[in-house]
Amino acid sequence: MEMHIDPAITQAANQAASGNPIETDAVIVGAGPVGLFQVFELGLLEIKAHVIDSLPHLGGQCIELYPDKPIYDIPAVPVCTGKELTDSLLKQIEPFHPTFHLGQDVTELRRQDDGRFFVATSKGTHFITKTVFVAAGVGSFQPRLLRVDGIDRFEGSQLFYRVKNPETFAQKDLVIVGGGDSALDWALHFATTDEAHRAQSVVLLHRRDGFRAAPSSVARMHALCEQHEMQFVVGQVSGFEERDGRLAEVKVTGNDGITRRLPLDMLLVFFGLSPKLGPIADWGLALERKQLVVDTEKFETSVPGIFAVGDINTYPGKKKLILSGFHEAALAAFGAANYVFPEKKVHLQYTTTSPKLHKVLGVETPVFD
Repeated sequence: MEMHIDPAITQAANQAASGNPIETDAVIVGAGPVGLFQVFELGLLEIKAHVIDSLPHLGGQCIELYPDKPIYDIPAVPVCTGKELTDSLLKQIEPFHPTFHLGQDVTELRRQDDGRFFVATSKGTHFITKTVFVAAGVGSFQPRLLRVDGIDRFEGSQLFYRVKNPETFAQKDLVIVGGGDSALDWALHFATTDEAHRAQSVVLLHRRDGFRAAPSSVARMHALCEQHEMQFVVGQVSGFEERDGRLAEVKVTGNDGITRRLPLDMLLVFFGLSPKLGPIADWGLALERKQLVVDTEKFETSVPGIFAVGDINTYPGKKKLILSGFHEAALAAFGAANYVFPEKKVHLQYTTTSPKLHKVLGVETPVFD
């Protein structure tokens, strides 16, 4: 499914550091589902938002970790994938024309003398904003690396921690390392996809015979091994051999202490992603176990005007669910309205009946007999 993104939403926004700062009502740090829904809740209150994300694409953890996995606990949506959820949220926020600043980290956040915040990114984009919303999940994700001396020099040419373009691996001899869903899913994909895109051979390598993946995937993998469509080896990568400057084979030490050699063209490693809080830890916000402490009235942090929604925050009874993040985003938006419109009393209105909200959303007010 293609994501519906208005051209105005996707305009390039990487300004030079010497350029004038972008003045806005709100800056949202994080373009995952909760960050995107925050755009919607702010938009209903006529609060303009810019969104920053370290990833080069929208959708956050949903797209990075499970774009094609089913999600069953979104209210009124029996099932959708991470990609479909992202697509729907982008369609929902189109009327508000947010600007996205992707592939850049927030490197500086400080309050100005006038009470607003100065925000700078790693690409030199600067903002002056009345409010800040941290919707960064559990931080930025970095792949857990294969710890074998010297093998890192093959990263990006023969060693990969993500599959960005499956065609890169077509007709290649693959060794796939890991025991989670990503390792199993890609092993099954490259062993069974159509012949033009299939790998020449697939060896799944895991340190033990138990898996953290879906039982159905494990059963399917074992069935393919019995049919000689792929192989499964228990052991860990303990070394490698190179020929003519290329990775030629990996040495695998099994639980029996015996080291074997696996020839390969490409090595794919899926040890999972490690969350890094990064610069957020240096922003002077109250932290508890690497999460931002917030109240439960408006999900404001220890710094007035800075809110935290989604998995990045903590409070008594916190549950790390997307639907919880949606609830938090709604209350945070009303909390922010006091900073954006200090002289204005903000009333709760319903999208079902409010002509004002219908105008904001660009829809006609229904007439009931």
